[in-house]
Amino acid sequence: MSQPSTMEAADRRFGWFMSAPGLALLLAVILFPVFWALFTSVHEFTLIAPNFDTFTGIENYAAALGDPAFRHSLGLTAFFVGAVVLIEFAIGFLVALMLNGVERFKPIYYGILLCPLLMNPVIVGLIWRMFLHPSLGIVNYLLTVAGFEPVNWLGSTKMAIWTIIMVDIWHQVSFMIVLLLAGLSSLPKEPYEAARVDGASVFQSFFFITLPLMMPVIIVTLLIRMIFAVKTYDLIYIMTRGGPGVATDLVSYAIYRTAFVSLNIGEASAMSAILLAVILIFTGYLYRYMRTLT
Repeated sequence: MSQPSTMEAADRRFGWFMSAPGLALLLAVILFPVFWALFTSVHEFTLIAPNFDTFTGIENYAAALGDPAFRHSLGLTAFFVGAVVLIEFAIGFLVALMLNGVERFKPIYYGILLCPLLMNPVIVGLIWRMFLHPSLGIVNYLLTVAGFEPVNWLGSTKMAIWTIIMVDIWHQVSFMIVLLLAGLSSLPKEPYEAARVDGASVFQSFFFITLPLMMPVIIVTLLIRMIFAVKTYDLIYIMTRGGPGVATDLVSYAIYRTAFVSLNIGEASAMSAILLAVILIFTGYLYRYMRTLT
């Protein structure tokens, strides 16, 4: 008994020894920017005076939270993330359920679904900005041909955020489909066969077998997609620059604007730290909930 235990311990030590350089590099790449941002957030650090001579404590945090524009960005980001994640999940789960029962031409469907996801967000923003041009875009042309009034998709304060949501869904829904389809494909067949023998309907099988078994996959998928949605910057920069007004001024763009337009790196770092804290709290809650399921 002692010899296998000794060999297992030696294997574990060897594994840690071999992975240590990569882990150290990964931690350095991840942790250094985080600590640098936290250190910067408590100093008066600007691009005009890039030094750490003045310690400000929580003044940058107070300035960020006291700024109505930043509070608006937080609320708008919460709305944007909730909308894109929930809509993409609904569409993604429906399409994944449909594709899970398909046998023929599945690789072709996969290829078609992955096309938008493989495109660079900058290219996606440029293409859709041309499509949605108020006078030259193909979308308004088709609306006019169909007898509808053209829409100012990106110039209206009411429509702009919904337009960004629509484009983001078009670009990212494939991610949700692929992950959910992978989860559905890995589910065991025995519970469904037993339910079929007991006379369970399709809806009963879905609500009492599929959903409970898929819940860990669903939570992880929603969490990953939520984190990506919070970081949305490319589409905003390319399509609206946060406008019109502050209609699409998400937190990621507000941080960029504070850092590189207002040149206030300290306050921008404080905004980033606040956003990180919100994400960590929400992630911790979802992780604890997932632990209760498993």
